[in-house]
Amino acid sequence: MTGAWRLASVLLACAPSLACAQSVSAQGYLDLRLAAPARKQDWTDGGLGKTRFGGDSQTAFGGAALIAWQVTPSVLASAALQLQSDQQRPLDVLEASVRWRPASTTAWRWSVKLGAFFPPVSLENDDVGWTSPWMLTPSAINSWVGEELRSTGVELRLEHRGESATWSVVASAYGMNDPAGELLAARGWALGDTSSGLFARVREPDAYAARLGIASPMVFDPFLEIDHRIGWYAGIARDGVDGSRLALLRYDNRGDPEAWTWNAGHRLYAWRTRFWSMGARWQWGDVELLSQAMTGNTAFEPVEGLYLDSKFSAGYLLLGWNPGGAWQPAIRIDWFTVHQLPDTLSNPRSEHGNALTAAINWRPNPQWRITGELLRVDSVRSQRLLGGLSPRQVDVQLQLSLRRYF
Repeated sequence: MTGAWRLASVLLACAPSLACAQSVSAQGYLDLRLAAPARKQDWTDGGLGKTRFGGDSQTAFGGAALIAWQVTPSVLASAALQLQSDQQRPLDVLEASVRWRPASTTAWRWSVKLGAFFPPVSLENDDVGWTSPWMLTPSAINSWVGEELRSTGVELRLEHRGESATWSVVASAYGMNDPAGELLAARGWALGDTSSGLFARVREPDAYAARLGIASPMVFDPFLEIDHRIGWYAGIARDGVDGSRLALLRYDNRGDPEAWTWNAGHRLYAWRTRFWSMGARWQWGDVELLSQAMTGNTAFEPVEGLYLDSKFSAGYLLLGWNPGGAWQPAIRIDWFTVHQLPDTLSNPRSEHGNALTAAINWRPNPQWRITGELLRVDSVRSQRLLGGLSPRQVDVQLQLSLRRYF
């Protein structure tokens, strides 16, 4: 069953109840973006640049909307829509699900969610349309999550609410995410807010397509079922009444590295992608500190006996200041690596790098947000040698965003 049919079945299942929904709410934003792009071509146009805007790309228009139906006091149906003018499919669905959470009169509470949704990895993208309240550009970790990770299945959550904190455990069984890791291995880490919709087609670097003998542009669908195996994730978190959060998650899509299907005119493999994600948030008055780290690997086997394994890791520290007025500055430091094994191949795609992001937000009222952001990415990627480029590249991007919330 395709992702479209799975999503449709979820929405149709709750359709009879929507007519008697207790309440319907919607929120969203419209965004006009201007950019002084990095010199190297960005990955959305087939380049090996690390930023969203590179080469000739300078402007974009986008928006997002979150629609929620409170069907009954225990049942909530929601869907997040995205509009991005610089994507192949500008209008798409980011996620859609139905959650059942029975009323509880004790400290214990449980819920079950069915649909297509983001795994609970991100600590920074908790605003409408899976965006960050601090930055325009997510960290390297959450840029990749937005591009390649989505779970279509069921998620169970159990919570215990205490006086000082709420503890929760979560577990999910899902499908439709077998290609996860394809982009990370073929292109490496990147920083941008072009999250993939459920029906998106993602472009791979032209240098990678040329190496495989495939005409550019080479694209693939990131949310497919290829091997008919069930993936899973499980995690535990502590949310303090003081706004702090500690979270640990294990993710494993259980991809069969030998399985493949024809997609967009070429073979698309099921990557075996596994990782640990650890994150923390602390608040001291007007200051908020976010920290997250991820480590794992993604692998496939295009030929029997040739097991290509990309070990990856990344992390960031984000410091934000919200003094209660209109101005809200933030700064973030990222670091990331990919190490491809075996490292004796003639087509190397290992890398390491770091990034510095500084943003200043002006919010004169809740309906408007103007953000200026400077992003500098310093990376060394051996794949650039294949195109006669220097392995080291510094990408500098400046953005100005005018955003209207509703």
